Amino acid sequence: MTRSPISDQFKKELNPAQLEAVMFDQGPLLVIAGAGSGKTRTLTYRVARLVEEGLSPASLLLLTFTRKASQEMLRRASALLDDRCEKVAGGTFHSFANMVLRRHGSLVGLDPSFTIMDRPDMESLLGTLRKDMGLAPNERTFPRKQTLAGLFSRSVNKLKTIEDVIFDDYPHFSRHMDALVTLYEAYVHHKQTYQLVDYDDLLVYLNRLLTEQEEIRRRLCGLYQYVMVDEYQDTNRIQADIVRRIVEGRNNIMVVGDDSQSIYAFRGADVNNILSFPEIYPGATVIKLEENYRSVPPILDLANAVIDKARHKYTKNLFSNKRQGMVPTLVCTLSENEQSRFVVEKIHELITSGVDPGRIAVLFRAGFHSFDLEIQLGKAGISFVKYGGFKFMDAAHIKDVLAHLKVIHNPGDSISWLRILTLLNHVGAKTAGRLFDSMKKIDADHRGLSHIDMNQSQLEHTKRLRALFADLDPAVMTVVDMGEAVMEYYLPMLEEKFDDHPKRKRDLEQLLAIMEGYPELEQFLSDMAIEPPSTSLDNNLSTAHSDIRRLVLSTVHSAKGLEWHTVFVIWALDGRFPSMQALNKDKELEEELRLMYVAATRAKEHLLFLCPAQAFDRATGMLLNRPSRFLEDIPEDILNRHSVW
Repeated sequence: MTRSPISDQFKKELNPAQLEAVMFDQGPLLVIAGAGSGKTRTLTYRVARLVEEGLSPASLLLLTFTRKASQEMLRRASALLDDRCEKVAGGTFHSFANMVLRRHGSLVGLDPSFTIMDRPDMESLLGTLRKDMGLAPNERTFPRKQTLAGLFSRSVNKLKTIEDVIFDDYPHFSRHMDALVTLYEAYVHHKQTYQLVDYDDLLVYLNRLLTEQEEIRRRLCGLYQYVMVDEYQDTNRIQADIVRRIVEGRNNIMVVGDDSQSIYAFRGADVNNILSFPEIYPGATVIKLEENYRSVPPILDLANAVIDKARHKYTKNLFSNKRQGMVPTLVCTLSENEQSRFVVEKIHELITSGVDPGRIAVLFRAGFHSFDLEIQLGKAGISFVKYGGFKFMDAAHIKDVLAHLKVIHNPGDSISWLRILTLLNHVGAKTAGRLFDSMKKIDADHRGLSHIDMNQSQLEHTKRLRALFADLDPAVMTVVDMGEAVMEYYLPMLEEKFDDHPKRKRDLEQLLAIMEGYPELEQFLSDMAIEPPSTSLDNNLSTAHSDIRRLVLSTVHSAKGLEWHTVFVIWALDGRFPSMQALNKDKELEEELRLMYVAATRAKEHLLFLCPAQAFDRATGMLLNRPSRFLEDIPEDILNRHSVW
């Protein structure tokens, strides 16, 4: 039996907009693929169509952000057509750069045998260089190697100077400006001398090769007749430049993406790449994929209303042919704890009604937003997996603060005492052990340091700690009062110990907010020990999510590309979502709006936003009492509102 041409399937399996993109012939094409609109199918069918029409698979280049994505598209294309599609040049920007540089890198000073450093390699080299150069050897506020790697990488990806990155993103390192610039120059020199490249260098060298070597550029332009790029809204400026140079002359470039889902500026992504595509490629055709195959119409109405507030966007209107569903709801509760209890109650109702826990997700702007909820879920016996942020009880700064409270409740807690004492300058593990043994001998309470013999050096180094414990009295102080005193004492240490101390300080402020719900220290510490917040992962849900039968807690960033039957978006409070740091920055605020749009479009059947009626922001001293501005002015028929008091 002769197989009918693949094109015969198009009208049956593609909607009109998808079909138009798949059948598009030559020239620049921008496909604005709304959430859940089938962008992968569109790219897959276009690859198969071009191969079926006789183009050499080797003349097609498909660039994606993960190897898994390109492999999946080519696998699907092969299933549609035949194994010729497996010969399409597909891969990530970095793998493509590596391939080209192995062949032609000598033209820009790279030996074909250059070594690629992974992130740990990069960090190790930076640590060695810092030590060898004697940079701030006794200065504990100098960035550590992990932070140095992030800072230097951000400079490359955003095409910004080290100085500008420090001013914009790391202002607390301004005092080390000259040293950081010197270190970066030494790092670059060392890589060049020993033929080392990091991940960012792969893109830099490829772009330089295409810019400086006209013959190579022409050769690549001649080889790749059609170039397709997935998730174009996530490209940085270097990647956009690379694409532009590869398609020079032909301009047979198809990019697929959604400006409304550009949420990775912190990684260097530049939303202007997709917004300015028609200006960069004059005469470009723009096709919008607006039919959504994921969500019921009321959820899409809400998503459209949210993104309509964006100043810079491609206007589109998501729609669905699914049956009507429930209108999304904004629920205001009296407090964070009431917010958590409400979510737990609703989750229990959903599970009881037959919804698998793995089909439910709770999303939030930042990892610490879920701490109280995690405790309540633990008490209710609801198992969950968390993505984004960190494991609460394993975070060093959380453990540091809790250790001080633990020895108030149990002065014999040797582990907590050793942790507290070794935080002090010039107090090592041996000295800490001797001090603890001395306190143990006299059976002292948490004030024991003031009642044991110490030499002059030890007296000086423990002075602030002794003063702290002298003032802490659980008989007259509330749990949060003691927590605030410990935090005030600990903040100077936090700033010395961690490069990202501004972020960690916000985590500690959230810990204080949790303490406010506990009348007794013992109860608080017991809950932290027996039902602690669960594990979180740094990697993205799209690659890590495997336990499909457990409730999912996730940052919105980690949830991009996924979907659930029911989605709760907690802390939809101005100052939390959008974050306080973005309120006075137009670009950041616009990205926060897109983040809210991404959160809303993860839901298939039910979507609920929640926020406490008010919350005190300790960093600014402000009382937050306004639901997210992104949900304001949305009509009642699109967003229900009610309060739970």
